[in-house]
Amino acid sequence: MQATATVLVYSDDANVREQVKLATGRRPAADVPEVRFLECATLPAVLSALDAGGVDVCVLDGETAPVGGMGVCRQIKDEVFHCPPVLLLIGRPQDAWLATWSRADAAVTLPVDPVEFADALAALVRGRLQVAAKAS
Repeated sequence: MQATATVLVYSDDANVREQVKLATGRRPAADVPEVRFLECATLPAVLSALDAGGVDVCVLDGETAPVGGMGVCRQIKDEVFHCPPVLLLIGRPQDAWLATWSRADAAVTLPVDPVEFADALAALVRGRLQVAAKAS
């Protein structure tokens, strides 16, 4: 197992970024590596971080302004080669169809439920690590 998994967290709200970190803890599940967070509050920061590489999973806040996480998700799925899986934070359960439109790999509602969030994040980390293992 690799030493750490890098999780990019995009939100203009520091409280949302903190909720994500608290819900994750050191690792979202016992069978995945410890998580290192890369916090971004702007779209250019997200694109720069993805361009640099090394991101295993993206957590995008759909309620971020001026560029919401759903639009960012769709953009990076179109533009980033081997785009990491995306966990989208949505405002209401009824927004799940928008998460599908954005091509998010998973979605959970805000405020962050620690159990639901950790399960979703762990599943995406596991999937990403399996893909990486097959590629090497």
